[in-house]
Amino acid sequence: MDESDEDPKTGLRTPENPSSLRLHDRSHLDHTVLVMAPMSCALCQNAKAILKRPKTGQQICKECFFFVFETEVHNTIIQAHLFEPGDRVAIGASGGKDSTVLAYVMKTLNERYNYGLELFLLSIDEGITGYRDDSLETVKRNQQQYNMPLKILSYEELYGWTMDAIVAEIGKKNNCTFCGVFRRQALDRGASALEVDHIVTGHNADDIAETVLMNIMRGDIARLGRCTQICTRGEDTIKRSKPFKYAYEKEIVMYAYFKKLDYFSTECIYSPDAYRGHARTFLKDLEAARPSAIIDIIHSGEAFELREDIKATQKQQQTCKRCGYMSSNDLCKACTLLEGLERGMAGSVITDRARKKLDAMGPAPDNLRTIPHFQSPRPAVSIQSPSQES
Repeated sequence: MDESDEDPKTGLRTPENPSSLRLHDRSHLDHTVLVMAPMSCALCQNAKAILKRPKTGQQICKECFFFVFETEVHNTIIQAHLFEPGDRVAIGASGGKDSTVLAYVMKTLNERYNYGLELFLLSIDEGITGYRDDSLETVKRNQQQYNMPLKILSYEELYGWTMDAIVAEIGKKNNCTFCGVFRRQALDRGASALEVDHIVTGHNADDIAETVLMNIMRGDIARLGRCTQICTRGEDTIKRSKPFKYAYEKEIVMYAYFKKLDYFSTECIYSPDAYRGHARTFLKDLEAARPSAIIDIIHSGEAFELREDIKATQKQQQTCKRCGYMSSNDLCKACTLLEGLERGMAGSVITDRARKKLDAMGPAPDNLRTIPHFQSPRPAVSIQSPSQES
C-alpha cells in the first residue's frame, strides 16, 4: 500500500507502509497515522493529509508536520531562553528515537535560526551486552551523518562496574536505581570533559508526565516539586535541559519515520522490571481516553508549589566528601551505591534507611575502589571527530 492507496475495509489511507516500521514503534502509530482519504492538509490546504496529530487533532501533510514539529521545539527553546550564542552544547545520545531526533532537530534549528551553538554528541556506555553495544553503533553512524564530534564514557571506565556485572550481583530488582544514579553523574562528567556549557536530553512529554505520576505514587515531594522543570542545574554541575518537554512520543516516532532517520529501537533488556513501567501503562490508558492527558499532567505538575514548611525540611546541597560531586549527604548517591557493590552489600544502600546496615560494618577499607574526583569544568580531552575512524 503506497501513500495514495486506500484500505478497502476501513476507507483509511496509510502512509508509506507502516508495517515496515520497527515492531517496538508501531504501537505509537495507533490513531496517529491513519486519516480519511479525501482530507486535505488543514494547514496548507494543498497536499493530502497523511497523519492526525494527537495534540491538536489536526489532519496534516508530511511537510507541514515537519514544520510545526520543528517550530514548536524552537518556540520551547526561545520561550525558556535555553541557550546563548556561542554555547557549547552536548546532546545526550543513546541511539534511540528521542536522542536521534533531538540531534537532528538541534542541528536543523541551529542552522535555520542561527543559534550560534557548537554541538557535540555525548554517549554513556552502561555496559549492557546486546543492547547498549548495538545502540552505540547507531550513535557512531549519527556522528558521521550529522557531522558532530562524539564522546563516549563508560560505566566500567568511571565506576569499574558494568550494568551486566551489577545485575549479576544484585539481580534485576532495583537495578534501574543504580543505572539512573550512575548515568546522571556520568553525563555530567562526560560534559565536563568536553568543556560544554549545557547538556540537552531527549526526555519527551510522555517521559515527564510519567515522572509526575511516579512521584505522586511514591509520595516523593522533593522530586515532585522540580520534575517538570525544563532546565535544571546544580551548584557544581552543568546546565541540563529538555527541548522536547512538550513533544509527544508518538510525534517523535512519526518524525523519525517520515524523515527516515537512523535510530535504534530495542528497549533496554532490564527495563521491563522498572517501576516506571507501571506509570507508563497507566498513562497510556489515560491518553487513550483523553489525548490531552499527557500535557494536562505536565501543566498540573508545573502548578505544584511546596509549602514553606516543607521546603525547610529539604536537605541543602553540598559536595561529596569522597568524589567532589554534588550531594545532599556527606557521600553522593553514586559513591554510596559503589561502596555497597564493592563491599558485597549492594542491597543495603538503596535507601537512606538501609544505609545504616552498611554503616554498622564500620568505615570503608582504604583500598575501596572510588570514583575519580569531580571537577567542573575539566581540562579538554581528545574526542572523535566525524572524519576519524569509529
